Amino acid sequence: MQKKLDRYEERLIIATKELKECQQKHNLNSCLKCKKIIGCRIRNEYVDAVYKSMNKGQGGGFEF
Repeated sequence: MQKKLDRYEERLIIATKELKECQQKHNLNSCLKCKKIIGCRIRNEYVDAVYKSMNKGQGGGFEF
């Protein structure tokens, strides 16, 4: 039985797909190699989706 994804996990899947499509379109395997990385909407939305999927929208910091 599959676990139902919450809205944060669903958003992360969408953001990851969009990011990978952009990387493929520009023949890149990392955003760090892109000259448009600063201020990139796609990457910023991906980073935000990762952050929110980790804390489920509760805010706060991360301990690595």
